[in-house]
Amino acid sequence: MGVFAQEQLPSFKLNRTNQLSADWLIYRPETNHFSLYIPEYHGQTGALYQWVDIRSEQPFPINFTAKKDLSLFIDNQLLFTADSAATYSLDLNQLFKTEKPGRHLLCIWHPTEQPDYNTFGNVSEIRVATPSAPLKNEVWDKARHYPNYNAFIIFLLLIGLLYGGLRTNYTSDFQSLFRVSNFFRYSALEEGLLAKPISSWSSILFVIAFSLSFALVIVAIHTNIQNIVIFNRLFAVSETDITSRILFYAFLIFSFILLKYLFLSLMGYIFDLTPLVSLQYREFIRTFLFMGIFLPLIMVLYLALNTVMPQMVLLVSNIAVSIILVVTALRIAYTLNKKVLLRNLHLFSYICATEIIPLIILLKLIVFNY
Repeated sequence: MGVFAQEQLPSFKLNRTNQLSADWLIYRPETNHFSLYIPEYHGQTGALYQWVDIRSEQPFPINFTAKKDLSLFIDNQLLFTADSAATYSLDLNQLFKTEKPGRHLLCIWHPTEQPDYNTFGNVSEIRVATPSAPLKNEVWDKARHYPNYNAFIIFLLLIGLLYGGLRTNYTSDFQSLFRVSNFFRYSALEEGLLAKPISSWSSILFVIAFSLSFALVIVAIHTNIQNIVIFNRLFAVSETDITSRILFYAFLIFSFILLKYLFLSLMGYIFDLTPLVSLQYREFIRTFLFMGIFLPLIMVLYLALNTVMPQMVLLVSNIAVSIILVVTALRIAYTLNKKVLLRNLHLFSYICATEIIPLIILLKLIVFNY
C-alpha cells in the first residue's frame, strides 16, 4: 500500500461531520491519481478509497458487512482486520487517533476478493429526550437495519397456498406424507406417494413446496447475520435481492433432492448395495418432506420476533435446520439397519459416504459458515 500525495489528488466535498459517503474511489497507478469508482467501467478491484473528514470531538460510528480478512486502513495505518465473515460496527475515532481535524484517506482492502463496499454506512442515531429533562439524560438509539420482509411474506403466503392446494387436490398423497402414524411406520414406505417418489406431478409439487420453505429459512438465517455464504463465491447472487436469493436456494435444494437418487445409485453400485438405494431414497424423501411442513412456522417466528430478539430467532432457526438434517440422516440409518445390520462394516462405510459426510458438509454450509 503506497503513500499518495494529497496535492496530486482531485478534491472532493467533505462532510461537515464524521460520515461516510456513497462515493468510493479507485487508485489509477498509471496516472498516480484517484478516480470515482464505477463498477460497470472499472470491474472488480481489491481496494477502494474514500476521503473522510475526521473530527476528534465527535464519534465516527460505521457498520458494514465484511468477508474474512477484510482490512481497513486510514492514511496507510491498519485499523481493523475481520477475523470472520459477519456484520461489524466500529467507531473510527476510537481506532484512529488524530488531534487535527481534516481529511484522511480511508481504504478498504481484501487480499482475494472485492470488498462489499455497498454495505458500508453510517450508524444513524436518534436522540430521544425525556419529558422531565428535555435537555438532559438523552437516550441515543442506534438505528438497526432489517431486511425487507415483503418478499418473505409473499413467499410464505405462496407456500401456504401450495400446501393448501395439495391437501385439497391430492388428499391421499398428503395424508401418506404428513400423517404422524405413517411417519413411524416402516410399511408406509411402500404405500401411496412414497412407493414411487418423484414419479408424479403431486410429488414434484411437494418437493417444490419443501424447497421454497427450506430456502426461506436459509435466506432468513444468512440475511439475519448479513453473511457471505460460500455459494456466493461460485454464483453471482446479489446480497440485497432477497427474491433472487430465495429462488436461487430453492433451485439448489430442489436439484439436490432430485440428484440425491443419482448419487445414491452411483454409491450403491460402488459399494455393491444397489438393492438398498430405493429404500434409502424413499426414507430420505419421507423424512425431509414431513419435517419440512414445520418450516413455515419458523418463518412466522422470524417475521414476528426478529426485530426484538434477533439472536434468539437466529438460534432457533439454526437449531431447526440442524434437526432436519440430523434426524434425516439418523432415520435413514435406522431404516437401513432394519434390513441390514449396521454392524456390517461395509454397510457402515456406505452410510458414512452417503449420509454422514454429506450431513457434515451441509451443516458447514448452512449453519456453521460464520
